[in-house]
Amino acid sequence: MNVKNTYTNRIKTEAKRLGFLSCGISRAEFLEEEAPRLEKWLNQNMHGEMSYMENHFDKRLDPTKLVEGSKSVISLLLNYYPSQQQNPDAYKISKYAYGTDYHFVIKDKLKQLLQFIQQEIGEVHGRAFVDSAPVLDKAWAARSGLGWMGKHSNLLTQQVGSFYFIAELIVDLELEYDTPVTDHCGTCTACIDACPTEAIVEPYVVDGSKCISYFTIELKNEIPSAVQGKFDDWMFGCDVCQDVCPWNRFSKPHKEPLFNPYPELLSMTKKDWEEITEEVFKKVFKKSAVKRTKFSGLQRNINFLKS
Repeated sequence: MNVKNTYTNRIKTEAKRLGFLSCGISRAEFLEEEAPRLEKWLNQNMHGEMSYMENHFDKRLDPTKLVEGSKSVISLLLNYYPSQQQNPDAYKISKYAYGTDYHFVIKDKLKQLLQFIQQEIGEVHGRAFVDSAPVLDKAWAARSGLGWMGKHSNLLTQQVGSFYFIAELIVDLELEYDTPVTDHCGTCTACIDACPTEAIVEPYVVDGSKCISYFTIELKNEIPSAVQGKFDDWMFGCDVCQDVCPWNRFSKPHKEPLFNPYPELLSMTKKDWEEITEEVFKKVFKKSAVKRTKFSGLQRNINFLKS
């Protein structure tokens, strides 16, 4: 067995031990196919007020500009599908935000994986990425064979669906590279048909500025009245396109204790949400991604749903 093979197997075994769902590796090189797609998407203003998407265009497409001398992109998936759902009589929160903010949980695991690589293999330089830098994580995960890009633009995997986080380690170490898998969406248009705000403008293209997640999290101004009555009670994020996807029949509950929800979260009703105080908000979402929208943002969203 060659050295690259040995290193690759060790890394994948350790990733599994750390709790990652799967691990795939691709060569660190310019994303030629994604470049014109990203440019067109930005030119059509599908990023709305997310102006940060326009920054670091080159870095988004070329990992060697993020990590000098990088050779490999190690992509990792971490399951977040919950074992319990919210009270049906409640304003809804995206499943990924039930527990502790994933940035902290994954960053910690990635640091451990990088330390393992450095201890086992030697002087390897790399950086961990979890949504925090200009990295096209879904493109890298697809390239490394962890799934295919669904028509809702989320990564899909036959065995587990799409309820997982994607993260990367970009390292200056040459490894064995995986190959992409085939698309298994077929003629299905469930996600396109179900999107409450018609944000999936064509297969594989999502207009971010029309997405409920954008309105409830990223948008800092008032939510436009044109989408009034279309939110289906979502107050933070939206899971509709994933909930209706046939591949998510195979989702299994995660085993990460940190992703378990704050006990009160699942039992809260609409009335509880409407009466929530800043103090309760801080307690329930102390370590949650929901903090991103702030108390005032959550109140804005709830008032919009009520009106």
